[in-house]
Amino acid sequence: MNDLLNALLPGISASGLAILLAATALGGIVRGFTGFGFAMVFMPLASIVLGPVAALGLIWFIDLPYALPLAARSAKNAEWREVLPLLATATLALPAGIWLLIWLDRETMRWILAGLVLTAVALMASGWRYHGRPGIPLSLGVGVLSGLFNGMASIGGMPLAVFWLGAQRNDKHKTRANLQTFFGISTLISGTILWLNGILTSGAALMALPLCAVYGVGLWAGTHGFRLASDAAFRRIAYLVIFLSALVSLPVWDGLIGR
Repeated sequence: MNDLLNALLPGISASGLAILLAATALGGIVRGFTGFGFAMVFMPLASIVLGPVAALGLIWFIDLPYALPLAARSAKNAEWREVLPLLATATLALPAGIWLLIWLDRETMRWILAGLVLTAVALMASGWRYHGRPGIPLSLGVGVLSGLFNGMASIGGMPLAVFWLGAQRNDKHKTRANLQTFFGISTLISGTILWLNGILTSGAALMALPLCAVYGVGLWAGTHGFRLASDAAFRRIAYLVIFLSALVSLPVWDGLIGR
């Protein structure tokens, strides 16, 4: 087993492998539980081991086999009047996010990534809500942010989570359906753009193979937990896991733990 893991994950230390496995499992649980959050958990932690660019390609391969079936099952319950405008503007903004990812150095990207995630969790956990149906300017703006964040770190779900979790009228079922539908469609679009930019590689595909199984177990556990949770617990648990993942990933700890 160790030889196989070394072949699929070359150059990864034992501690690095442990981080990747833990990030994948936790991210799968959050994704299955809430319909979003895999990249918000995985990306900050995986960036410690691989760097943001390699981690971005790995996320795409891990999530692909699951994102499409989840989206197909959720599509009938999604609010398409909200999903489609967000998807259109997110697609237009995605190349700009990828350009930022490639242009910024690894350390700066880690700070930005952790800061964005922590800010989003603080906003969501503050209890902020808006009433009524969101207007077109708000929807388009959230879509642009989603595209930028998706290109930078595959965390396009972060502004969407703030947007839909902040909707007073949406319950956990509607929020989850919107997110899963969006992710399924955007996965196909982002994959094309990532491939054109050389981020999706055969090495990332091989590395994703053992992690896909771990991710599937996490998704299963999170999905079953979702059925038992109240709306309040649904939000609190998602916020806590994402917050802790971003906190651990902060570069400020590097000197203390020898990273």
